[in-house]
Amino acid sequence: MDENLDHPVTVTQSAPAKINLALHVTGRRPASHDQAGYHELDTLAVFGKSLREAVRVQAADGLRLQVEGPFAASVPHDESNLVIAAARIFFSTEGIADKALLSLKKTIPVGAGLGGGSADAAATFRVLNRYFNTALGVRDLAELGAPLGADIPMCVHGAALRARGIGDVIEPLSALPPLPLVLAWPGKPVSTAAVFERLRSISNAPLPDLPAACPSVEDVVIYLAQTRNDLQDAALEIEPAIADALDALAATDQCLLWRMSGSGSACFGIYPSTAQADAAARLIGAAHPHWWVRALEAR
Repeated sequence: MDENLDHPVTVTQSAPAKINLALHVTGRRPASHDQAGYHELDTLAVFGKSLREAVRVQAADGLRLQVEGPFAASVPHDESNLVIAAARIFFSTEGIADKALLSLKKTIPVGAGLGGGSADAAATFRVLNRYFNTALGVRDLAELGAPLGADIPMCVHGAALRARGIGDVIEPLSALPPLPLVLAWPGKPVSTAAVFERLRSISNAPLPDLPAACPSVEDVVIYLAQTRNDLQDAALEIEPAIADALDALAATDQCLLWRMSGSGSACFGIYPSTAQADAAARLIGAAHPHWWVRALEAR
């Protein structure tokens, strides 16, 4: 790779939040497997384009990270940040000297099950790919990210999808309609590792197959009613405030379905329209001023 190529002054890549609409835990890789201990999943995920973080890259003498934003204090600013870990993998794989100033704007709650850290790593692969003009495809970038975490390949795709295996077998779902959602996070982070440790069953049935067409929000909700989040009960044992968030969503007008996202502790409600989602978010926010509450469209 020619490191003397001209680069743009800066490049920025968005990192949208990931919402797991359904998540079934279907198994665990055996000790003989090279990915021993990894849980196998079957999940349906969408992404909130208006709820996103951002990673910016510009020239530097070495590899450095700056973090800003409302949740900047909740993440490491050193080598343990997934942004730096992703950058190290990229530079090593592509044979490029690891020289870049990476700036992360942190706007997604940490420990909320919304994939913020994974989205940041995915955005790092994307932004470095653009900045250094390495022309790697989505599949290539997803493979780079897989060793860092099961969510990262999903976040590289960044649009409605079904993921199986350890999150690396991905089926895009381009026909899924935009979903008006409310996210409610009671401000209590939950450890993903702790949730998986509390799972009572790790060999559950996969998701039912999606219908050939789900043209409306109501069609998606009918499908989701046959599914669940297998991590929800374990997360509730760790953090009872999740139940408060679920109850708050369920109590709003026209909430079609409410559930925890990922390993928690953020929960989502699905509404027939953006106007109804906006109204519900205002109501929950007024009743719980110390919570983080957002209305958004996800797809």
